[in-house]
Amino acid sequence: MKKTRAKAKTVKKPGKKLTPKSSSASAKKKVDATSTELSAATLKPPKPKIIIPERRERDYTALLSKDARPKVKNVLIAQPAPEGNKSPYFALAEKYKIKFHFHPFIDVEGIPGRDFRKQRIPLNDYSGIIFTSRQAIDHFFRICDELRVKMSQETKFFCTSEVIALYLQTYTQYRKRKVFFGNLQNNKELRSLLFKHKEGTKFLYICAEERKQDEIPTFLTANGFNFREAYMFKTVPKNLKELKLEMYDILVFFSPTAIDALYHNFPNFKQGDLRLGAYGKTTADALAERKLKMSVMAPLKHDIVIAQALDNYLKESNG
Repeated sequence: MKKTRAKAKTVKKPGKKLTPKSSSASAKKKVDATSTELSAATLKPPKPKIIIPERRERDYTALLSKDARPKVKNVLIAQPAPEGNKSPYFALAEKYKIKFHFHPFIDVEGIPGRDFRKQRIPLNDYSGIIFTSRQAIDHFFRICDELRVKMSQETKFFCTSEVIALYLQTYTQYRKRKVFFGNLQNNKELRSLLFKHKEGTKFLYICAEERKQDEIPTFLTANGFNFREAYMFKTVPKNLKELKLEMYDILVFFSPTAIDALYHNFPNFKQGDLRLGAYGKTTADALAERKLKMSVMAPLKHDIVIAQALDNYLKESNG
C-alpha cells in the first residue's frame, strides 16, 4: 500500500499594513525634505544693493530769481562758438531777434606724459575706463600715445551720455569696443551699469586735476569698487580782462570752474542787473555759494538743455 505524502502548505506571511503611525512618519519625511529645499533656497545670499551716497539736494526751482524779466538783447555763452549752423542758439537768435556771443572762460591743458608717470598708474591694469566729457577722452588717448600704451580689445568704456560715447569713434572703432553709456540727465543708469560690471573689473576714472566734489568717485567709494582716479588734464582761467560784461543781459555758465575764472579776472565782480544761467547742479550750487541770483537753469523740470531753458525765459521777456 502506497503512502501518500501530504503536500506542505505554503503559508504566506501577511504584509505589513500601513498604520496611521507609519503614514505620519512618511509624511513627516516629505515635509522635512521640502523644508530643507525651501531653507536652502532661502539661504541663498541676497543680491547686493546699490548704495547711493546721501547728497544735500537743493530746491533748484526755488533758487530761480523772481525778479522782473526785462527784454533781452545780448546773451553771453561761456563756451566756444558751436560748429556749423544747426545750433539751437542760432534758432533762438532768429526767433527772438537777439544776439548770442561765445567766449570760453577756461582753458583745458593736458598733463604731460612724463608728469602723468608720477601717478604710477599702469593703464593696461585697468579693464574699465570711465569718461564724463570729450576732453577726458581726448586726454586719455593722448596719454596712451605719449606712453605708447595700446589698450586691450576687451577694455570696457563707460560714458555719462550717448554723445560722449559716440565721440570714442574719433579714436577707436566703436563696434569693436565694449561701450556703455547712461542718461545725460542723471547718473542713475550709469550707476546701474557700473554696478553690473563691478565684479572682476578694475576701474579708472579720467578726470581733471582740480575740481569740485564729484558724484561718481563718491559712489564708487561707497560701494567698494576697485578703482582709481587718473588726473590727465587741468583747467586754467582764461584772460577775460577785455570782456565788457555790462553789454550783456544774460551770462550762462557750464561749470563751477568758469565761475571761478570770472572772479579770477574780476575780483570785485558785482552782479547788478546781469542775469545768470547755469547748466548742471554743481554749477548752480557754485552760484548759490557765491550768493549770486540765477535766472535760468538746465536740466530742470522739462528744460533738458540750456537752450530750452533760455527759450522758455525769452518767451516771457521778449515774447
